[in-house]
Amino acid sequence: MERHIRTVTAVGSGGDGVITFGDLLAQAAAHEGLHVVETDAYGPQIRGGEASSTLRISTREIGSVGDEADILVVLKWEDFERFRGELAIAPGALILFEPLADGAPPPAVDARARFLPIPFAETSRVSAGSAAAKNMVALGIVSRLIGLPEETVRSAVAHRFESKGPERVASNQRALTAGRALGETLAEGFELRMPDDSGPRPLLSGNEAVAAGAIHAGCRFFAGYPITPSTEILHLLAEWLPRMGGTAIQTEDEISAMGAVIGASFAGAKAMTATSGPGLSLMTEMLGLASMSEVPAVIVNVQRGGPSTGNPTKTEQSDLWHSLYGTHGDAPRVVLACSDVEDSFHATVDAFNIAEEYQVPVILLSDQSIGQRKETISTPALEHEVRERVKPAGAELDGYERYRDTATGVSPMSVPGMRGGEYQTNGLEHDARGRPTSMQLAHETMNAKRYRKMWPIREGYRFFRRFGAERAHLGIVCWGSSLGAVREAVLAANARGESVAAFVPRMLYPFPKQDFERFLRSVDRLLVVELSYTAQFYRYLRSFLDLPADTRVWKRSGGKPLTAREAEEAMVSSFEREPAGVMEMELSGVIA
Repeated sequence: MERHIRTVTAVGSGGDGVITFGDLLAQAAAHEGLHVVETDAYGPQIRGGEASSTLRISTREIGSVGDEADILVVLKWEDFERFRGELAIAPGALILFEPLADGAPPPAVDARARFLPIPFAETSRVSAGSAAAKNMVALGIVSRLIGLPEETVRSAVAHRFESKGPERVASNQRALTAGRALGETLAEGFELRMPDDSGPRPLLSGNEAVAAGAIHAGCRFFAGYPITPSTEILHLLAEWLPRMGGTAIQTEDEISAMGAVIGASFAGAKAMTATSGPGLSLMTEMLGLASMSEVPAVIVNVQRGGPSTGNPTKTEQSDLWHSLYGTHGDAPRVVLACSDVEDSFHATVDAFNIAEEYQVPVILLSDQSIGQRKETISTPALEHEVRERVKPAGAELDGYERYRDTATGVSPMSVPGMRGGEYQTNGLEHDARGRPTSMQLAHETMNAKRYRKMWPIREGYRFFRRFGAERAHLGIVCWGSSLGAVREAVLAANARGESVAAFVPRMLYPFPKQDFERFLRSVDRLLVVELSYTAQFYRYLRSFLDLPADTRVWKRSGGKPLTAREAEEAMVSSFEREPAGVMEMELSGVIA
């Protein structure tokens, strides 16, 4: 077994401390300079549902979730059954499980795995005085198996529970010590080779990175309504913004949140909201108001499975069409997509830069996989240029025309209280001074002005990533959180001597068409990969591009993140005459 990477999964019920187990293992690994990607999954219940935590820990840089667990901790088998379709087990994996009460054998999982019954609850009762610390027993065993220093793990536990008092810290550390002792007696061969010279690595979630990016960009107003999986952004900015002279409010619904953002931005503050698909649906009319009144606004959509209430705790890439086209009329907006935790920081700053510089609403698409996963990042990476909106000055305030038609479509925006900068604005079509008009010529002129901004945005923000062979037999295009898995599969294929490349846009509208067309000329065949049952991304590309006639599509519903193994299987299948799971132009099960 390679000594540079391990994938660990723990499953249990709400209250078993599975997520705390994952957090502490991730923190200890990051402290030792290892690279970590932690993804958690929950059932839809408010309380008492199943939970899982999967950590991919490596001595090398990684960018996607683990395909198969090398070590699986099962605190309740019935909870494992609920995740069976989402969890894969590596050949030769070690499965540590709480023995069943009746002594029955565990369910058939993988005959190649090694099963070891561990009395987590009883060990916790003996060492800590109650069964509540069984997750700490598991943490002790697993941290010993992969070779993390005991003091590093003990320090993480002490930090996590210090607010609960010294006895709580002591009892959890006793359970940890008992687990470490058990780990000494178990299978060898799972230890990672610890880095020699790497210092601790920062560990952030995607939602934390969005909040940090907003503050770095100068955001001083946030309005939102709690909705999974974006709520952490509201929580974090409610804590951080008041310390910086800003304001965060929880509104009665997402309609009010978007209205408050537009009002704050009109008054001169950089403003943002965060939501998920159902909330974005409610914001649709207000999004049109921001487009019509040319008010900067940033809307972060942490996507989840839909439609309707859908899968609140699971990831999907199915809000693309709504983000691109949602609202009535011709309503320009910019749509960006972040691809990982570190990218969430930069994409958020860019969303503010574009919104402020070009006076447009910007939708930033994240998803549950990015928003709630934790990843190690590099500290120097959290730096980014910040841009400001254009304000009128001098002669521009003499007979001020807020919506003056300009070559770039951008006209200086005054703020209330600026002498000479008064103007009228609302949701009606208007002339250069903001006065309502229904004249067709004025409407045509203003539509052209608003959309004229898209071209300098596309040229000024060349947002895409390309990696792999310069001239490739197969080209892959994907977006958002699929990047990590696709990149890993492409680089592995290149290492085997295969000719594969990938193109991943961060800006989805306006799309980097010319750059993508250059990519198309450098590949023989195209494969589109996405987590959308109706292949929304593929259909969007077809709406304005002549894709090769033999373009293939690999798509599935969300529910779990894309894995590198799936990306590799899609690559292999795309070369077959009758590919399994890969479609040609006609989409199986979908009315074309």
